[in-house]
Amino acid sequence: MTRGRQGTPRAHVPWIPQPGRPDIPFRPGWPGTPVPPGQPSAPPSRLPPVSPTRVWQDPHATWQGSLHERLLDKRIVLASGLLDDDAASRLSAQLLTLDAEAARAIRLELQNLRADLAAALTVMGILDVLRAPVHACVSGEISGPALGVLASCPRRTGRPNASFLLAEPELELGGTVAVLTARQQQLTRMLDTLYFRLADVTGREVDEIRDDARRGRSLTTAQAIGYGLIEAEETRARLGAAPGRS
Repeated sequence: MTRGRQGTPRAHVPWIPQPGRPDIPFRPGWPGTPVPPGQPSAPPSRLPPVSPTRVWQDPHATWQGSLHERLLDKRIVLASGLLDDDAASRLSAQLLTLDAEAARAIRLELQNLRADLAAALTVMGILDVLRAPVHACVSGEISGPALGVLASCPRRTGRPNASFLLAEPELELGGTVAVLTARQQQLTRMLDTLYFRLADVTGREVDEIRDDARRGRSLTTAQAIGYGLIEAEETRARLGAAPGRS
């Protein structure tokens, strides 16, 4: 026990080295230091009460998934927006699943569809090997390589408000000269595959299809029928009702 200046006794504070810092003494009340035995603990901090948080569940969270399941039960497949690699994988899986279940017709709804060139060629290859006949119906605008998906279906129709845009795909290339040259040759072959498919279903020359795509030619539903890209709905219904037709 030591005494201060006025002679009052003062408790001796022991030197307790801190872990990892032997040069820092123990001082009661310092932040992070333990309270020694016999000393009162610091009063608890008075924090403002926290209001409870209520998490609302989205009632439409499973609506889209359940709707797609109901469409698949009716053998209807919906493709809309951008057809990239991931979307092409999902679309291919749906088509292959329906084809494995039965050989009945599949209806493919193409709504405002645009596509990457590679993804469109992937779906075109799947459509070529399906046993079940596929009826593609276009609503909104379908453009660029997505027209190859339409052309790969044996039956093709369009809603009255549909529009068909023949356009070259937009591509971004980068790398060395050798890489760019090889990539350009590959893209040329892929474009030829697309244009040959369009020329085959329309009965037109490949050069004409290519020129129309470079000019960005747009067709209405009536013009697409005359172009040979789709068929008139009433014509197909009449052929289906004729004897000996299926």
